[in-house]
Amino acid sequence: MDTNELVEAARYAAQGSYSPYSGFRVGAVVVGSNGEVFTSANVENAAYPSGSCAEANVIGAAVSHGVRNIETVAVACIDAADTDGAYPCGKCRQIMSEFEVGRVVVTAGVGSQVREHTLDELLPYRFNL
Repeated sequence: MDTNELVEAARYAAQGSYSPYSGFRVGAVVVGSNGEVFTSANVENAAYPSGSCAEANVIGAAVSHGVRNIETVAVACIDAADTDGAYPCGKCRQIMSEFEVGRVVVTAGVGSQVREHTLDELLPYRFNL
């Protein structure tokens, strides 16, 4: 998938978000090194620690289907004013590290800037065993 297709898929996935508390609908797309594509959205919960990020959800879906190396993760927060609202949290960055994500694409709503990063740019000095 090219960058525009990834962004559109992430924005579409965000429409499935369950986010009654924050109001931020986030969608994410994973492209495995084998070319398989997965999408998911964030799911909030009244007990905040029980919610789950779109990135964690989509990586979990990919991994449960046998993907062990992820080429790209694309994230869109369609309710954010700019891309700063779409960056993955620290937990999700560490999850990405586990599966050797090569590229992270972030954006917000339609017309927002699209930014691309390596995981090393987003998570320098990451934890490794």
